[in-house]
Amino acid sequence: MALLTLRNVTLSFGGAPLLNGVSFSIERGERVCLVGSNGSGKSTLLRLINGEHYAEDGELIIESGAVIASLPQDVPGDLDGPVFDIVASGLGAAGQLLADYDHAVQRLTENHDDPKRIDELARIQHQLEACNGWQLQQRVDTVLSKLKLDGHQPFSGLSGGMKRRILLARALVNEPDLLLLDEPTNHLDIENILWLEEFLSTFTQALLFISHDRSFIRRLATRVLDLDRGRVTDWRETFDQYLEHKQQALDNEAVQRREFDKRLAQEEVWIRQGVKARRTRNEGRVRALEQMREQYRERQERSGKATIVLDDAQRSGKLVVEATNISHAFGGKVICRGFSTTILRGDRIGLIGPNGVGKSTLINILLGYLTPDSGTVKLGTNLEIAYFDQLRAQLDENATVIDNVGGGSTSVTINGQPKHIIGYLQDFLFTPARARTPVRALSGGERNRLLLAKLFTKPANLLVMDEPTNDLDIETLELLEELLLDFSGTLLLVSHDRAFLNNVVTSTLAFEGDGVIREYVGNHDDWLRQRAVASVSVANSAPVSTAAVPAANKTPAPAKRAKLSFKEQQELTTLPKQLEELESQLQTLTTRINDPAFYKQPQSEISQAQHQLSELQHTLARSYQRWEALEQKAG
Repeated sequence: MALLTLRNVTLSFGGAPLLNGVSFSIERGERVCLVGSNGSGKSTLLRLINGEHYAEDGELIIESGAVIASLPQDVPGDLDGPVFDIVASGLGAAGQLLADYDHAVQRLTENHDDPKRIDELARIQHQLEACNGWQLQQRVDTVLSKLKLDGHQPFSGLSGGMKRRILLARALVNEPDLLLLDEPTNHLDIENILWLEEFLSTFTQALLFISHDRSFIRRLATRVLDLDRGRVTDWRETFDQYLEHKQQALDNEAVQRREFDKRLAQEEVWIRQGVKARRTRNEGRVRALEQMREQYRERQERSGKATIVLDDAQRSGKLVVEATNISHAFGGKVICRGFSTTILRGDRIGLIGPNGVGKSTLINILLGYLTPDSGTVKLGTNLEIAYFDQLRAQLDENATVIDNVGGGSTSVTINGQPKHIIGYLQDFLFTPARARTPVRALSGGERNRLLLAKLFTKPANLLVMDEPTNDLDIETLELLEELLLDFSGTLLLVSHDRAFLNNVVTSTLAFEGDGVIREYVGNHDDWLRQRAVASVSVANSAPVSTAAVPAANKTPAPAKRAKLSFKEQQELTTLPKQLEELESQLQTLTTRINDPAFYKQPQSEISQAQHQLSELQHTLARSYQRWEALEQKAG
């Protein structure tokens, strides 16, 4: 029997069904990704499985005794207290007892002679023994250890990424048979996304997750469920195969619909013919026409694909930004230290680093909105800047979609041509009714599309995009990628979406800690490869000691250069080929591990390959280190 089965499940909220005869099942150990456009009902389906919604028709069958846990899309605003309490709350009343016990122990530690506190601790201990609480205590401690969490840290002071990790721990403490994740990578930086990927790749129970992060899906999904116009299609293949076959299916559907519409039009002409035709009218043909009319009425069209056009301004000067030796600190934290860069017209630059490291601050310095503590910033000529703000501060929450874009006008000018604002907003998938909705009622994906719509009403030759990909569905992401690739101006992009970075940027500014920002040629994956080599070079660089500087009145003796032995010379000759072979092996193994099919193997084979990857990485780093040492010795 499957762990979870849905049979002909239907659910609507007064309009067209969000779920219309949905059927699928999930087996133990599967990692299933649920995809679909914004607003298609993915989160609703997860909430139905989690018992938060109830189907109007059909069956939801869960294996007897199976435990389902979920990780919500957003961090609840009302959570507070120590991390231990948050995690233990996943156990319900028993978890509250464990939290009470933890607090009672701390209070008794502060005053171990207080009889009231001794009695309180004894009472809680008795209650825990009655509900098998000590085993549950061990379960909480194990999860905290596995996810590297400090149970005594206050939840409220932690970063968004750590809060998501704690909520994951809260879900895992129940030892679920099925874990539901709704956009788990949203607002996480790359480091936390990689940690989550690694953790979930070792999760042995069933996983059903919603994501628009293509790299994340490729790494984890063993199967894809596509929710489109209320129906779920099951694709038991890799994510890239799904993308190819889904497009083929849509193309075939379009052909079939055109043929259907042509036949329907012909039949409508026939039924309206004159008296002579009526005498020969076939009643079976009439009934068939009625059925065709009913099929046409019931047919659901796809929500459509956004049509995004960027109005290019006239070209900027060749120099866009020149920063020289800039340093800046904010709130006691060093953002950059002695950083220099030159940005030229047409550059597409990605900014990579952990959340809170100062990427947005650096952008504001480079644009001249902030003055650095030291160093200089020179802006080029004829710059017209469009700035996509990740906080969406440019949107008026109380104004409608129309007013946010048009500012009271009924039209906008795109590429020199006026366009009615309703038609323009429809290009961004806002229906006329939705266009009159206040911004506060919009979903995250809708807000991002609205900000893009507002941004692209003005010509620009320098486009700054700070986390534009959050909440956007895959189709809109791909469309935005195409737009940016065709954009002739300059792009500064902050993103944690690795696939988006790989497809769009041509150089990378990486925040590497303690105010150090390094520039790399290429995209995110190129940065990963170059960083491994750069870290070896840095490790080999030793600071010069001032104690070794000779006195001014002495002539220093010429340094003696050590000669390579015959064995070392042979080693230096063969090392480049060895490095090429190691890099080739590493690339092959990385490609294999990134394939979702890799995780269908037994756990022992997965662990062996991951161990081999780690060994290869260390061997490559040591080989580079040895090569550079021999090069330096050879002079």
